[in-house]
Amino acid sequence: MQSQNENENGKLFIIGIGPGSVEQLTVRARDVILNSDYVVGNGTYLDQVESLLGEQEIVRSAMGKEVDRAKKAVNLAKENKVVSMISGGDANVYGMAGLVLEVAEHEDLDVDVEVLPGVTAITAGASVLGAPIVNDFSVISLSDLLTPWEVIEKRLNAAASADFVISLYNPKSRQRHSNFSRAIEIIKKHKDGSVPVGLVKNALRGESQDYIVTTLEDVLDYNDWVDMSTMIIVCNADSRIWKSEKGEKIITPRGYQRKYDY
Repeated sequence: MQSQNENENGKLFIIGIGPGSVEQLTVRARDVILNSDYVVGNGTYLDQVESLLGEQEIVRSAMGKEVDRAKKAVNLAKENKVVSMISGGDANVYGMAGLVLEVAEHEDLDVDVEVLPGVTAITAGASVLGAPIVNDFSVISLSDLLTPWEVIEKRLNAAASADFVISLYNPKSRQRHSNFSRAIEIIKKHKDGSVPVGLVKNALRGESQDYIVTTLEDVLDYNDWVDMSTMIIVCNADSRIWKSEKGEKIITPRGYQRKYDY
């Protein structure tokens, strides 16, 4: 395959591929993947862009091998290859951008590194729920694999006490069964039980997508429904549930109602 950077220095792209369908990729991300010498990524994410993979060399690895992937991508770029490191959602939102740049810094990489944005889980999930994050919001991962639970708990208390809309990432895994329920109990100390909560599973992933609209008081009734593919949005005191013949949606007002009649 002829590289787009042939006879020049290599280039390293860190690409957010969005929620998992090629249709949700940016045009720029699609073009870069198609014209790369190497595409590096977790097997799950590589499968999601399989239709774009042909003549490129593929470097596939499993969950937990993020450091190895980052080192491989940096080393290939050092060899003057055009490399795409793919990451689910947006590479800057609990994705590979930080780790790859840390490795590049450590290795004193002297080729261009470009981060390409992607649709995040929170924006994908919010689009399914309606308009839950139109005002100020925070995003907190409940995974304590790399962040101590004491730090997560401090952030939950701070965000909830300030009445931010809160998006919860990584609510459960095979090893972490209780972090989601613990987080909800913390949030309940600061928010009324009537606050709307949306749960979205496999956001924008075709027929596997599903969602639930409920309240903070009742959300733990769906505890068994929640898994690692679920993203949760706990809204604020102004948010409301809009019930129509087409289903339930969540609206968090931006504040226009305080200034305009409509």
